[in-house]
Amino acid sequence: MQALITLAAFLATLGVLVSFHEYGHFLAARLCGVKVLRFALGFGKPLFTYRADNGTEWVLASIPLGGYVKLLDGRDTQQSINPAERPESFDVKPLWQRSLIVAAGPFANFLLAVILFSVIYVSGVPQLPARLQAPPEQSIAAKLGVAAGDQVIGWQSLSTDYSGAPILEEFDPVPSWNALRWLLLDALTGEQGFALDLQDVSGRRHIKSFRQGDLPQIAPESDPFQALGLLPQLSPPSEWTELKLGPIEALCFASQRVYLITKVSLRLMLGLFTGKTALKQLGGPLSIADMAGKSAQVGWQPFAAFLALMSISIGLLNLVPLPMLDGGQLLYDGWELVAGKRISLSMQEKLQKVGFFAADIPFLASLV
Repeated sequence: MQALITLAAFLATLGVLVSFHEYGHFLAARLCGVKVLRFALGFGKPLFTYRADNGTEWVLASIPLGGYVKLLDGRDTQQSINPAERPESFDVKPLWQRSLIVAAGPFANFLLAVILFSVIYVSGVPQLPARLQAPPEQSIAAKLGVAAGDQVIGWQSLSTDYSGAPILEEFDPVPSWNALRWLLLDALTGEQGFALDLQDVSGRRHIKSFRQGDLPQIAPESDPFQALGLLPQLSPPSEWTELKLGPIEALCFASQRVYLITKVSLRLMLGLFTGKTALKQLGGPLSIADMAGKSAQVGWQPFAAFLALMSISIGLLNLVPLPMLDGGQLLYDGWELVAGKRISLSMQEKLQKVGFFAADIPFLASLV
């Protein structure tokens, strides 16, 4: 039963994320007057096919591990385009429209994340207080005198030249541990110091400054939160607060959260090239399937939050400048903008082969 739930949740995750991504391409293409020949979910043998009046073929295929949108394109040697359809071809459209169509897929993933988080915040979600447990010995928080029961109520980023001068600016409120966790990840991955406005168990407030040079480094085999010493104190559900916002406020809060998560995720992805991040930290298909199954069993809100996080990851992944991804096509568009001419099809095919070789190694490693 557990395996069936995990599989169903994994397929549902892929279905939602891929559908939204490809629909972004589809909608942008239609708005730019490009004819869409096929909108396919999955690969392999078609299980269901529907041909719309405008000529678009909607396909549900047997292997649910992706999807694609096939456009009318004069550069595709397998397509035969009659003169009447030529104005609807992708390759005759101006550069900005072609770039918009390519970028619309990843943008749709970021938009989906904003929508999912907004729905969660409008419905109301329980939040663990940002109350800290006793910091581990030798951690930065322990050296600064952070004690068990201290609650973080304010956050402030510190400049790189901070020298211990009095902090006069207002602190941003910290409503929950979840909010604090993402702020900490942003500071750690961005290597930026920060100050916390703390309230102890007696109600007294004090400020602790974590300077840039003292922060632990992100490394594959280490836990930066342990080294930092800022860990949540488990509280009974009766002490949790509910975050429930109006539609507009939820949309703004969700947009800020997606921006913050995107920054952190991008830095972790770039860490693969510097050695600061391991592939296992990002998670492969097997760990993603496991997380999807577990979140689906807990409830719709954790599953929706998981979908939002995965949607951000897919949006970022597709912007990586590899030839088989949207980022690769945008790189070609950038070349065309600078050089004033397109990259030839033969060159694109050569780059495609190189791109597949470059992508094979991390993909296979992520399966372990």
